[in-house]
Amino acid sequence: MKTVLITGANRGIGLEFVRQYANEGWRVLACCRTPSTSDALNHLATQLPEQIDTHALDVADHKQIDQLAKSLSDQPIDLLINNAGVYPTARGDDFGKTDYQAWAYAFVVNTMSPLKMAEAFIQHIANSELKTVITITSKMGSVADNHRGGSYVYRSSKSAVNMVMKSMAIDLELKGITAVLLHPGWVRTDMGGPNGLISTEYSVTGMRKVINELSHADSGKFYAFDGLAIPW
Repeated sequence: MKTVLITGANRGIGLEFVRQYANEGWRVLACCRTPSTSDALNHLATQLPEQIDTHALDVADHKQIDQLAKSLSDQPIDLLINNAGVYPTARGDDFGKTDYQAWAYAFVVNTMSPLKMAEAFIQHIANSELKTVITITSKMGSVADNHRGGSYVYRSSKSAVNMVMKSMAIDLELKGITAVLLHPGWVRTDMGGPNGLISTEYSVTGMRKVINELSHADSGKFYAFDGLAIPW
């Protein structure tokens, strides 16, 4: 049985990843800050107890990441999906009104935590069959695609994680680990809002198809949910 670890698994895209991989017979390590209050995730875990294990994890807390990695030390992880992220739209993000505290926190969650997750779970991944790390990013982190400006906090944190994962793909080449960035599209979620163009099911189905078709030669690349390459 293949194993996937998913962060931010309690809602939206993360929850849909849990649902689809569990229904495909994978073992799913579903991580979120407070599983005890994550009703949708708990309901799914009750329906598929043989497939889904829930774990408390705040990706902004590096000690929690290390503790989880230690508790799962004997578990190979075929696929790590760095899905947890923040988009602090309620705080100042216009020129001249930047909330620098919110910006710092966005970097902790969106940029630093994916690297920390990979560092903490590197041996679990290396001991697996698939050896794959996926980081959910955004086309808003593409410098070439930025034609509207604004969104300094979110854009910069995603541009930064793109560079982090590109470097990591190079550094882990000799371990045979494949690291790829995925843009999920504008999805109807709590983060994406009700005007999103696609559903979580459509987005995750597309991303899973991309993941299934990856080869090690794709490591370090940046794809959309429909398989199209996105410019840096």
